[in-house]
Formats: sequence, structure tokens, C-alpha cells
Amino acid sequence: MEIKILGAHATVTAAVRTASLLVDGIIALDAGSLASGLTLEEQQRLKAVLLTHHHYDHVRDIPMLAMNLAYQGTLPIYASETARDIISAHLLDGGIYPNFVEWPEGQPAVKFVTLRAEEAFAVEGYDILPIPVCHSVPAVGFRVTDPKGKTLFYTGDTGAGLAQSWDHVAPDLLITEISLPDRMEEWAKKSGHLNPRQLKIELEELRKAKGYIPRTILIHMNPYFEADIALEIAEVANELEAQISLGSEGMTIIA
Repeated sequence: MEIKILGAHATVTAAVRTASLLVDGIIALDAGSLASGLTLEEQQRLKAVLLTHHHYDHVRDIPMLAMNLAYQGTLPIYASETARDIISAHLLDGGIYPNFVEWPEGQPAVKFVTLRAEEAFAVEGYDILPIPVCHSVPAVGFRVTDPKGKTLFYTGDTGAGLAQSWDHVAPDLLITEISLPDRMEEWAKKSGHLNPRQLKIELEELRKAKGYIPRTILIHMNPYFEADIALEIAEVANELEAQISLGSEGMTIIA
């Protein structure tokens, strides 16, 4: 399984983009940078978009992606009822841009497929299981298993309590979030995010549950604090004797 990181940050600058992963060139996990991070030809190869939740940094490119794909067929977007309703009401309502769930007439650019936590489904031969995670709004992570049995667990945004997910996964690769440095732990907790110290606790629980810590890639950094986060994560990796590192735009990982 090949995973490309299109966006590895919580915001946008000239150098960084918001959260999006691309699995084997056809399945997108979150849509923070699907239009800005892919060529038109790469966008046309997409078979599905899976959304962890409705926060803007995870869905911001949906309207432009739909514009690029209009008249080319209909792209399914898998989302919870909450995410579907909020995106439909605010990004695809026809007010600031066309309603691409209805346009072009007869062949809309996108369609929503409602997903439910802990109900598996298949996309292009991949087994997908949405797993609830702790965040400030309803959110899921995705266990993605390819036809050869390789497994990725992408948590999306999550905070303390991620350990509840370990009963459902034994991944070859873990991609999770890190948002703030340890000195801002209280802000991380209040906003449903992770800092290095809390991540260490969650990974220790994973090792207790499964006997190992998989290769772990971290995204969703605030770029203003990234240097501090990098130093603290290096310490966590050393203390756990595990392969843990920050992701970056354009990084490609083989699971």
C-alpha cells in the first residue's frame, strides 16, 4: 500500500497544506488539500473520498475538487450524517459556489455516502472500518486494509482516549496527529488534540494491547510550533524505542 501525504498541517501557508492522504492513488482520506495537492489528472483518478469529520481544514478542497471533476462523472464522498449535513449546508449549498451534489444536472460532480462508526464497507477492493475517536466534534478514524492484507490506521484529529481504538486495529502503519507542544497540553486537551506527552501515553497503551508499536507518522502540526514538536517527538521515539516521525507534504510511505 502506498500512502502519499498531500497535506500534513493544521493550516495553510506558501509551504504547507491541510490534512489529506492519498492511498494507492485512488482513495483520499480527508480533503484538506485534494485540489491544491493533486494535478487535474490525479484528481480524475480518485475513486472515493473518506472524511473523518467536518472541520474546515479537513474538507476545504471539496468545492474546488468538485468543480474540477464536474462533467467527468460522480465522485462518492463517504461521511457521517453530521459531516454530510454541515458540508451540504455551508460549502455545497449553492450560495457561494454551485451545489455540486445536484450539479451538473443528471450527473452531479459528487454524491454523499453515509458511513456509520464500526460498520465496515468496501471501496475498490479495500476494506474500510470507521472507528470512533475522541475529538471536539463527532469524528472517526479509518482502518484501511488493502487487497493484500496490509493495514493503515489513520486517526484523523484525535485527543486523549485514542487507546479505545486499539481493540479494532493492528496496523502495519499508524498515521495520527500531533498539534501542539507539551507546554500547551491544556490547550490540546481543550480542543481535542494531542501533544507529544499524551501521544506517548496512547502509544504505550497500544504496545500493551498489541505487543508492538507500528511505524508512526504524525501530521496536523501547527507550523508555528513545529520545531518544538519535532524535538519533543524525537525524545518520545527514543524513550519508546519506536519509529515515530513527523510527516510532510509530498512524503510517500509504503505500508
